[in-house]
Amino acid sequence: MTPTLVRQHLPHAGPVPRADLGARARDWSEIQERMLVPLYEAVYERLEVGPGTRLLGLGCGSGLALLMAASRGAALTGVESSSPERLALARQRLLPEAWGTRARGETRLVEGSPEDAADAQTPAYNLVTAFEPIGCLAGDSEGLGELLAETTPLAERGTPVVLVGWGPPERCATSSVLRVATKLAEPLRSTGSWRPALRDDLEEVAQRAGLKPDGSGRVACPFGYAGVDSALKGLLSTGLFDAAISATDQAQVDKEVTEALHPYRRKDGTVWMPNVFRYLIARTP
Repeated sequence: MTPTLVRQHLPHAGPVPRADLGARARDWSEIQERMLVPLYEAVYERLEVGPGTRLLGLGCGSGLALLMAASRGAALTGVESSSPERLALARQRLLPEAWGTRARGETRLVEGSPEDAADAQTPAYNLVTAFEPIGCLAGDSEGLGELLAETTPLAERGTPVVLVGWGPPERCATSSVLRVATKLAEPLRSTGSWRPALRDDLEEVAQRAGLKPDGSGRVACPFGYAGVDSALKGLLSTGLFDAAISATDQAQVDKEVTEALHPYRRKDGTVWMPNVFRYLIARTP
């Protein structure tokens, strides 16, 4: 759910509390990251990910998608540039030598850019994934475009590149909660502000990167939480509310997000929000 961008904010009156990035990364890995498992499974099944796959995961975060590819026998390289805290959790999952267990297949995790993962001994990749959904933050497609430009020379000709975006707002219940971020961040209107997803977000990124679209799909990825507190932690871990926190304060964001979650609370206290995510498969030239 992204998190992969450097957000630019206008000055805020008064001190802005610094987020506990370690706690946020744990909330992401323990609560939020699993919401996209149906998407990962659908993509891997369609592209027949297996022992012959050499996968480069852009914005790999805490590594759940890579772990699922490793279970299919794929050789993995994960790149993460914006959250060393998430990458540290990915290393615990995928490179557990420090815990006295075997690493999961051929796995490398790199902090930095795709170019930092390149060396003469590494075969060209035959699958590239960018599972961080775009289309919900102003400016997020530009950041992804830069990553793709660095990645294309590292992949074989015709390699599938998977791009992911939020589905249309009318099919994503979480959109109504994310609108809180837009409302509270209104004074900033910065790169980090949430916006509704647009139909051609993924195609535009692919076109600018010189990739040729070769199929797409939609996957239901409901967001389910044990309770409101869990939902709040999970949603804030995405970084989609950072601009709102900078424009107001943490307490105000917590209050308004909690109120926005009310329609999705069940009688047993759990929170359930149906969502649809879209993926695009594009090919390298």
